Amino acid sequence: MSFGDKIEHKAEEVKGAAKEQYGDATDDEQLQAEGQADQDAANAKQAGDKLKDAAHDVKDAFTG
Repeated sequence: MSFGDKIEHKAEEVKGAAKEQYGDATDDEQLQAEGQADQDAANAKQAGDKLKDAAHDVKDAFTG
């Protein structure tokens, strides 16, 4: 997994958190939900990044 993808996924998580907090501050339930959904999507992508990294590490252990 490229470093740029990891940064992009973390930025998506931070953006979602900011959106959710703004929704909290303005009592905008739709914005809160969108922010939480953005965070959930980013967290899923980050989990995928970690899985790919682990698979790569296992491959390297056997071929390295």
